Amino acid sequence: MKFMKLGSKPDSFQTDGNNVRYVAADLETDIIFNVGDSKFHLHKFPLLSKSARLQKLANTNESKPLEIHISDIPGGPAAFEICAKFCYGMTVTLNAYNVVVSRCAAEYLGMHESIEKGNLIYKIDVFLNSSIFRSWKDSIIVLQTTKSLLPVSEDLKLVSQCIDSIATKACVDVSKVDWSYTYNRKKLAEENGNDPNWNGVRNRQVPKDWWLEELCELEIDLFKRVLMGIKTKAVLSGEVIGEALKAYAYRRLPGFSKGMIQGGDMAKHRSTVDAIVWLLPAEKGSVSCSFLLKLLKAAIYVNSGETTKDEMVKRIGQQLEEASVNDLLIRAAEGEATIYDVNAVKRIVEEFLRKDQTAEIQSLEEGHEIQEERRPGILSDASKLMVTKLIDGYLTEISKDANLPLSRFVDLAEMVSGFSRPGYDGLYRAIDMFLKDNCFVLNFVKDKFSSTVLKEHPGISKSERKRICKLMDCKKLSVEACMHAVQNERLPLRVVVQVLFFEQVRAAASSGTSTPDLPKGMKDLNSGSHGSSRSATTNTEEDWDAVASAEELRALKGELASLRLASSERNGDGKSNVDKAAVSKMRGLLNSKKVFAKLFSSKGGQDENSGSDSSGSLGSANPEEAAKSTPSRNRRHSVS
Repeated sequence: MKFMKLGSKPDSFQTDGNNVRYVAADLETDIIFNVGDSKFHLHKFPLLSKSARLQKLANTNESKPLEIHISDIPGGPAAFEICAKFCYGMTVTLNAYNVVVSRCAAEYLGMHESIEKGNLIYKIDVFLNSSIFRSWKDSIIVLQTTKSLLPVSEDLKLVSQCIDSIATKACVDVSKVDWSYTYNRKKLAEENGNDPNWNGVRNRQVPKDWWLEELCELEIDLFKRVLMGIKTKAVLSGEVIGEALKAYAYRRLPGFSKGMIQGGDMAKHRSTVDAIVWLLPAEKGSVSCSFLLKLLKAAIYVNSGETTKDEMVKRIGQQLEEASVNDLLIRAAEGEATIYDVNAVKRIVEEFLRKDQTAEIQSLEEGHEIQEERRPGILSDASKLMVTKLIDGYLTEISKDANLPLSRFVDLAEMVSGFSRPGYDGLYRAIDMFLKDNCFVLNFVKDKFSSTVLKEHPGISKSERKRICKLMDCKKLSVEACMHAVQNERLPLRVVVQVLFFEQVRAAASSGTSTPDLPKGMKDLNSGSHGSSRSATTNTEEDWDAVASAEELRALKGELASLRLASSERNGDGKSNVDKAAVSKMRGLLNSKKVFAKLFSSKGGQDENSGSDSSGSLGSANPEEAAKSTPSRNRRHSVS
């Protein structure tokens, strides 16, 4: 730390208690200064000869003995004593901690060159410009001390001079920086003296953000001004600025890493959050999506304005594919019925979709591919798939909330329903989690599905189950999900039957045989589960929307196990015989189980199903068998 000594006489200021200070001298004191709660018994000549203000006050005061009251001097009694000692020629040591307060007090007392050459203001300015502002750490210390002396320090240009000094040093070439780790950085082995090959030559490259930690000690208003000064003096990448903001948020916002603000001055924290959001670089990807979501959570927690929250939502939506499920778990405000703020996530997804739509419109208007440079994946199928998986996982987590309305679940799921996806296991798990009612809930751990007893969302109606299951495409469930779905007591019967049928189709396709045609009744089931609903619902239709019974599920589960066994044996000899056995089992299930009898017994169903050759194809593995349908098989379609 730089310092400067003024004067050469020994310090003869003494105290007698009761905040009374005096100079030990042969001459009797002839003036009293009341500065705050302290009294100074001094001599007129040395002080009045160097201070214009004291001269004026003395000339207008006729009290005997002369007593002057000074209540508003910057720095109070301590700063006044420094100025008084300088007037006496006593030794005064100036450093980064007291130079600003001394400068402000000297300005208040009018200790200019016009009063006496070599006065205190001149000497302090020389010290600042020749020493303090040339030192990185001293400049930061001085800037911190200006905070308590506003607005005087601002009027004297001390704040702006400090900021300019700091910004200039932060922008120098890193090869010219003599930098070392600070106390909270992990030192290298050679810096601790533990490296046997250390030869005393420092060859560690200085990072571009070497200035970061010291700036994090500044209050947010000063930090903001310094960072803006750095941005105007040098072309720094958005990543460097983003890293600075991230470090500052973690340092100055308690609990930020946990997505909350733990205690403290909320107004101060709010101004910090708002300033960080305002300082975010315009370049997409300059900060991680995880950091942006933590910043949004903090903004909600400290009740920032809508402008700040909208800006965060917009930025998060632009890189949503980078987020994780835990990042999206934004706690709802106090008083809300639900645990998580689903509406905030919906706004983020809307922003992601809007980015895609805006790009498509621009492409159409320009008549060619989008020319603007953007980060790969923001409009790609890969990013859409990542967001789809993200929302599936998010729906699974929020479904644990018993107070979550069905409409919020469905609305969020439908927002990404237009994205193509290779499978629906993630959405099925979310639906299963939502439907559970003191039953078994699906878990997916290490490529295996298991069950856990939980109790949520009691009393879901048939129409609600039908609505939520319409989100899922049974054709794109994995084998493990199909096995679980067939024994799932919470799914509507129509969904269970569809899963079994499409698993039979998949088994037939994997064996190289013809895929059976979808019967008319099954087509109606498919349209009811993943398409538009019918205008009229019959009693049998209601049966299909009802939850399957345990007996029906046992039959379906056993048949699916047989199908999987047959499929696993197809790689060996007797392939065609196994296929025929599997097909025979499926046909037997169709012919014997009351489950499938419901499919073809709706009111007025004779026009649709009776006598339809395609109806027998569900039990057929090839067109030849389908063509051999007998009248007796067709008559079974109308059995109720």
